Amino acid sequence: MRHSLLALSIAALLAGCSPAQDTSTTTTTTAETATAAETQAALSESERLNQWFETKYEEQLQMSPLSMTFLGRKDKNDQIDDMTEAAETEQLAWQAATVDALKTQFDYSKLDTEAKTSYDLWIYQYEQARDAAAFNANAYVFNQMQGLHSFLPQVMMNFHKVEEVADMEAYVKRIGGIAKAIADLQQRAASYAEAGVRPPRFAYEGVIEQVNNLLNGAPFKESDKDAPLWTDAKSKVEALKKADKLDDKKAEQLLADAKSALTTQFQPSYQALLAFLTSELDKTQENVTGVSTQPNGVAYYNHRLAQSTTTNLTADEIHQIGLTEVDRLTKEMIAIKDKVGFKGSLKEFFTFIKTDSQFFYPDTDEGRQSYITDSEAYLAFIEKKLPEYFGILPKAPLVVKRVEAFREQPGAAQHYFPGTPDGKRPGIYYAHLSDMKQMPKNEMEAIAYHEGSPGHHMQLSIAQELTSVPTFRTQARFTAYIEGWGLYSELLAKEMGAYQNDYSDFGRLITEMWRAVRLVVDTGLHSKGWTEQQAVEYFKEKTPVAEGAVVSEVRRYLVMPGQATAYKIGMLKILEIRAKAKEQLGDKFDIRGFHDTILGGGALPLQVLEKRVQNWVDSVKAA
Repeated sequence: MRHSLLALSIAALLAGCSPAQDTSTTTTTTAETATAAETQAALSESERLNQWFETKYEEQLQMSPLSMTFLGRKDKNDQIDDMTEAAETEQLAWQAATVDALKTQFDYSKLDTEAKTSYDLWIYQYEQARDAAAFNANAYVFNQMQGLHSFLPQVMMNFHKVEEVADMEAYVKRIGGIAKAIADLQQRAASYAEAGVRPPRFAYEGVIEQVNNLLNGAPFKESDKDAPLWTDAKSKVEALKKADKLDDKKAEQLLADAKSALTTQFQPSYQALLAFLTSELDKTQENVTGVSTQPNGVAYYNHRLAQSTTTNLTADEIHQIGLTEVDRLTKEMIAIKDKVGFKGSLKEFFTFIKTDSQFFYPDTDEGRQSYITDSEAYLAFIEKKLPEYFGILPKAPLVVKRVEAFREQPGAAQHYFPGTPDGKRPGIYYAHLSDMKQMPKNEMEAIAYHEGSPGHHMQLSIAQELTSVPTFRTQARFTAYIEGWGLYSELLAKEMGAYQNDYSDFGRLITEMWRAVRLVVDTGLHSKGWTEQQAVEYFKEKTPVAEGAVVSEVRRYLVMPGQATAYKIGMLKILEIRAKAKEQLGDKFDIRGFHDTILGGGALPLQVLEKRVQNWVDSVKAA
């Protein structure tokens, strides 16, 4: 809010505080004003709205230096977002004001279809933020999966570009910004704990381990090993030297400044966080259940389901969908077990593929590199097939990387970070490779397609590169759409000719079963009183996923309620929409046109997506 107020103040200054001017200047100004007014009047309502969206989205971006860094911009790259509740309240008020302006300044009936979608989405995003604000105190500020304690250093290492001396000076200032952000977040976590909301013990234990990893080494203590951020700072300064961007004296100064910021700001803030977390451990639970036991917890979980799935499905309905899908996939698994000639039960087949050495890489650096190399080969195969199934293709390249050591967790889920809209920074498919026994070969192909192409890399890259919709829509994030597309992509890859051996196809079924089990387990934990151990046992019964990965998954659901339900709900909706489109269009159905329609509007709530595809179907019929 403070940024938009500043912009309004400057505009008022320019309009109302100009010096006296002579007649010719005034005449010119009047003429220019008239011309501008005529130009504005000549715009259609949709064009005028799109211009308004660009202005408002830029105002919103200016409130988030981190968002701009992710987009490859350097605006305010010496700052970190304000993490206080007061800042969130200001931003929410700003959003509310924009919705009021939107409703009063534009005539919805005069907008074209795409502009109406944008109008609706702007309001929808505000309503999501407004509804979420009521549950601030229910969220777990620090947890092992997505806490800002590890995310902010990751931003510095992977996304804060240092191409000039000024970038490194900004880097040093940002270290201090991280220290303040962590202190503000710790204060919030403490106030939520006083209200009776604490994450499970394993979450704090995971955070403690990650923080210790960040503080392990020089300059925080005498050591032959450098801590992650110090390693990063030194490598960035060295790169500037190699590029002849600074001399030795300036390099020494930058390193001294970085070291000072790390030891006088970053380290005390993180040590205070460690002390807080340690003091809280005895107050946390071990074999925990879900958030429904929290104050206001039932309403919070229902809210999380609605936001994650963008539907009105209840916990009971989602639980039943999960049970139905688990039964269907079990039958398909049995069919492949029989096809490969395995003599024994499905449970025994699970044991076979969990233990036989042919399904695992060696737990060595060579084995880890083989995992990356083979993943790259799968993605290269599918890339050649993409033009047969998509008209729109991404500009940004895709790379496969191991997760940074300080945040790597055995058995944790692989994940994706998008590149920049200009394609200069590639999309990154990250894999946790600290324990290769948790990373079976037969599942890796499906996961590569989910995280890479035709999954998240294609969807997010195409969204960022769109020019046919307002910029805010290119950065929209609706989990059911995004993760539904990722899971749909695993099946689509089979239609594209992937999974050329039965064990890999069985791996695809495992990953889909994984998401079906999520529907049962997430709702079980958060609405039916299941404990962590009950959830782990159900997961182990229905899938051959390694126990370490199962535990990691269940613990993820416990700290991110509702999020895990988005995958299968989104996939099922995309398949339902595709089946309807095929039925209506018959021979006129074109898979490239369908996929371009799905991806060509950015991420959308599922009901909006269904309407978009129906509009495409109607246009094909009319043509």
